[in-house]
Amino acid sequence: MRKRMLGWISAWMAAAVLPGLALALGFWIPPRAAAAPPGESGYHLKQKFLIGGDGFWDYITFDSPTRRLFISRGTHVMVLDVDSGKIAGDIPDTPGVHGIALAHEFGRGFISNGRGNNVTIFDMKTLATLGHADTGQGPDAIIYDPATKRVFTMNGRSGTMTAIDAATGNVAGTISVGGKLEFAAADGAGRIYVNVEDKSEIAQIDSQKLAVTAVWPLAPCEEPSGLAMDTASRRLFAGCHNKMMAVVDADTGKVIATPAIGEGVDADRFDPVTKFAFASCGEGVLTVVHEDSPEKFTVVDNVPTQRGARTMALDPKTHEIFLVTAEFGPRPEATPDNPRPRPTMVPGSFTVLQFVR
Repeated sequence: MRKRMLGWISAWMAAAVLPGLALALGFWIPPRAAAAPPGESGYHLKQKFLIGGDGFWDYITFDSPTRRLFISRGTHVMVLDVDSGKIAGDIPDTPGVHGIALAHEFGRGFISNGRGNNVTIFDMKTLATLGHADTGQGPDAIIYDPATKRVFTMNGRSGTMTAIDAATGNVAGTISVGGKLEFAAADGAGRIYVNVEDKSEIAQIDSQKLAVTAVWPLAPCEEPSGLAMDTASRRLFAGCHNKMMAVVDADTGKVIATPAIGEGVDADRFDPVTKFAFASCGEGVLTVVHEDSPEKFTVVDNVPTQRGARTMALDPKTHEIFLVTAEFGPRPEATPDNPRPRPTMVPGSFTVLQFVR
């Protein structure tokens, strides 16, 4: 009891007496942010990087070798050094940018420009633009497929995928899928899987032949957005807008499980070492699902993040999670041209969140 009482007194001194004494002496002690204790997964907020700048955002991509985070910002891509917290560079002229894919073996990066209907190709060392490749209408998600050494864009407005040779930057072909295509995942063995959001389906693609080989319904999942894969167990993790993660057999299309997640998911990731599948949700939580076995999946955490933190990147080496968001003002009135307007972003409030175990 005596030790507990001393602890209470110490806490009271730190919270009440010391700040007042400091002010009386003419200096200020900044308040400490209250840190939530780690949950079952061990994940907790390590730090925030206040980046600022204008423009909304979409996908983010982490490059483990250089410790750089590539962040889409409307018309350009910001590149953050996560160890120093400083901007390492900026890639301009990417109108309506959505995503960034990296092809390390060629030293090249690829950016999908939703309003430009093309891809910007850049040098990963210098960040200089090397050229462009045309795509279908509204390229959104973009991934690199190591099996074919091709980059694939999911063209949301035309319902097609564009395949680009990563070595040359030449377009290798177009795949007609149909529907509003969202994120995709490659198994590294010649198959790509893509969410068809408006049809609540997932399509399987032969990345060599550039052909659709299967289309599977994801019921009870509705409006799938983010997608990740455990290539070892052949399980796909689709983040669904009716607050569930559809775990799908990548060979049969069977929905194995539907663990509950937060609201407003946009990105999913899978860590092959920890066997955690993540869903970043706009309500302000990071749902962590553990793969107990290929047939059993358990929600172990809903880690508090921040409102709007819907997109995510994972460093598979350190198991760090990065999310981005900002502070928001009021939502504008809906109009016929814009029936679902975004809330206004508070200027200078754009932030990167770093979560660790």
